[in-house]
Amino acid sequence: MLPRPRGRQRKATVPIDAAASRAAIEGLLARGEPARAATLAEALLAAGGRDGLVLRLTAWARLEKGDFDAALALLDEALVQTPADALVLTARGATLRRAGRLSAALPALDHAIAVAPSHADAWLERAYAFEAGGALEAAAENYHRALKLDSRSAAAHAGFAATARLLGYPAATRRFAGLALALDAHDAVATCALAAVDIAEGNAPVAAAALDALLAHGGLSAQNRIAALRLLGDARDKAGNPAGAFAAYCEAGAAFDDAYARHFAQPHRLLVAATDAALAATTRSTWATPVAAADPLPVRVHAFLLGYPRSGTTLVENILATAPGVAAIEERPTLHAAAVAFPGDADGIARLAAADAAMLDPQRRAYWAKVSECGIDLPGDVFVDMDPLASVRLPLIARLFPQARVVLMRRDPRDVVLSCFRTNFAPNAAVLEFTSLERTARHYAATMQLIDHSLDTLPLTVHETRYEALVADFDRVSRDLCAFLDIPWIPALRDFADTAARRGVSTASVTQVRKGLYNGSGQWLRYAAQLAEVEPILRPWIARFGAD
Repeated sequence: MLPRPRGRQRKATVPIDAAASRAAIEGLLARGEPARAATLAEALLAAGGRDGLVLRLTAWARLEKGDFDAALALLDEALVQTPADALVLTARGATLRRAGRLSAALPALDHAIAVAPSHADAWLERAYAFEAGGALEAAAENYHRALKLDSRSAAAHAGFAATARLLGYPAATRRFAGLALALDAHDAVATCALAAVDIAEGNAPVAAAALDALLAHGGLSAQNRIAALRLLGDARDKAGNPAGAFAAYCEAGAAFDDAYARHFAQPHRLLVAATDAALAATTRSTWATPVAAADPLPVRVHAFLLGYPRSGTTLVENILATAPGVAAIEERPTLHAAAVAFPGDADGIARLAAADAAMLDPQRRAYWAKVSECGIDLPGDVFVDMDPLASVRLPLIARLFPQARVVLMRRDPRDVVLSCFRTNFAPNAAVLEFTSLERTARHYAATMQLIDHSLDTLPLTVHETRYEALVADFDRVSRDLCAFLDIPWIPALRDFADTAARRGVSTASVTQVRKGLYNGSGQWLRYAAQLAEVEPILRPWIARFGAD
């Protein structure tokens, strides 16, 4: 969340009633009413008042409406007046974080801390940024720093509780959530963290009651309301009420669409379809001749672990990361620069197919630079790049890395689609497709079609792994996987849950992977009535993967 504006700023020359408005704003802030203060600040801004506090408050109001660009413009104007204002720097970092620009958010927050090391909100925002990026240990450390500076911060206690839950410490989650709720009985983050632990420990009715009360109280941000609704769905599901759970998931999906749709210019499914059409316009011979890289491969084996969200990619990544000599990363934007250079439209695919070494080598170097930024030591032995939705970039992978091996996860489409619809993902263009069962099913079908055309057209070295087979016969399936990647199989691969706990997991599968090997198949059966409407869309893929 954006730190609530507070504190006095230098007065500006504004109309005669500015002094009274300013006093009213500061009075509202002192009483903990930032929304009303922001309304007054916007009126003062319209009247010509453009000092730091007015700009910062108005930026906060714009941010709460999801207008990131307007908020940043106002904060940048405030920084021109006071470049070393820790409050404005922290607000700017918070805005960048909420806009998904984590690599820009952290330097802004570091600047705020350099200016004012005892500014607790800057440490709190830094914790949020690390948590959003999946660096949970770093997030916990920053929450701790914030609490040392402000022991009565409900938000810092709640954030620590949420991180402790993701790290697998239920007792710490309960303790810090309790401390947060003692300070703010309606803290959404603490309530959700506590509810998640209750659901995991079999206390679903308790969780559902707490979440119902939180939602009834109102006043939640869009992000917190969506999280609470999805958890409410999980609680009702565990309590044996799939119809009630489905209603909560539908409400969460509608809220997600309402909050984030305006931030994405084009539905992701249309981008997938455009890539598929562009690839279909080429032939296998178009891609047959690889373009050799100028630089030697910095690892012995380079692999991409792909599929679709909730298909088992996080499970397999942690199995592989348990093997000696294997380095793996999860869902990092390693291909971003190349995707910008060669977008998945007709022109981008045509240029990619015709690209020579002079065009491809800079993108290869950018890829390995990003891998190194993610903490992977190069050169190395085996590197696994896990990103399920990078499946839609198989043409890019085939062209840039002709020696790469591709592990493709397959799972019953009904379980995959249902799980994507139910899961509380961080916002992005693809996740926006998961706001209803029908949208999810259509996006899934479009992605599977693109994967099939890629396998038919591109010179790829591929190994398919079925989730259901892996959990039913772990040793056999994991041996086949290791043989494909040319790594030795060891019995310790069965201890992948320990690896997940040690490495940290930032994907939505964190709680499942920490459980160790268990069979999550067939969850769709409880929702067979709801899935019946989308089964015609999924039927070709149910048959294709032998899910019947």
